[in-house]
Amino acid sequence: MELTLYGYWRSSSSYRVRIALELKGLSYTYAPVHLLEGGGQQFSDDYRAKNPLAQVPTLMVSGDGAPFVLAQSVAILEFLDETFPTPALLPGAPRDRARIRQLVEVINSGIQPIANLSVLKYLARAMQQDEGSRNDWIRHWISVGFEAMERLLEQSAGRFAYGDGVTLADCFIVAQVYNASRYQVDLAPYPILRRVSTEAESLPAFLRARPEMQVDAPVQT
Repeated sequence: MELTLYGYWRSSSSYRVRIALELKGLSYTYAPVHLLEGGGQQFSDDYRAKNPLAQVPTLMVSGDGAPFVLAQSVAILEFLDETFPTPALLPGAPRDRARIRQLVEVINSGIQPIANLSVLKYLARAMQQDEGSRNDWIRHWISVGFEAMERLLEQSAGRFAYGDGVTLADCFIVAQVYNASRYQVDLAPYPILRRVSTEAESLPAFLRARPEMQVDAPVQT
């Protein structure tokens, strides 16, 4: 089975999937999709044929029958966890998996979509919001989500977000904390969130998945 991940180095949704691929030790081809260059490569006819919403990430699975193309990070991650179950990122009994999904959805539904690139472009174009106002928008919604996450982590966190093993929740948390740092969100009010993110981010798989480590990341000078 051959895996090709279409993504963008700084996309938090792409980052989540890279982390999972690295945790599972899967070999994959990374195909960069530049979200800004030329008006956005995600809007090309070729890419829209793979992902009609013109977003990243997209996963292509080939070499095992007809090619299989899948978009949306949660769908991709659950497919990977079911297809390559070791290590399990949604472990435990149904209640455990539901709690992990709850943590995932705080970010996937409650934070990231409100502050993604398409929303920011709309705020600039249609709502005439300047960069400062857009950044305030991002910080507000990340903070709202992180407040909820901190309360949930009080109940679930061990070494990581849900107990002492890495789960899907850690993939989402690390990627979102990275994004929050870009926009200078004050993380001081969220000590558990900071602790579990730092713990996970220190693992080799997380380090390999970091945005700066990707081939399409700008060269640091």
